[in-house]
Amino acid sequence: MYKISSDCICCGACVGECPVDAISQGDAQYNIADTCIDCGACVSACPVDAISP
Repeated sequence: MYKISSDCICCGACVGECPVDAISQGDAQYNIADTCIDCGACVSACPVDAISP
């Protein structure tokens, strides 16, 4: 499952890229739920490289 680090700037660019709607906004950053299918679509959308496997 992919994870979003504390480098997240809460821009939301990754949200629309997720085909299973596994990304949601948390208090301090976006989070990826257990429903993540490891497709990696969100990785290229992140402008600060905050998403990794």
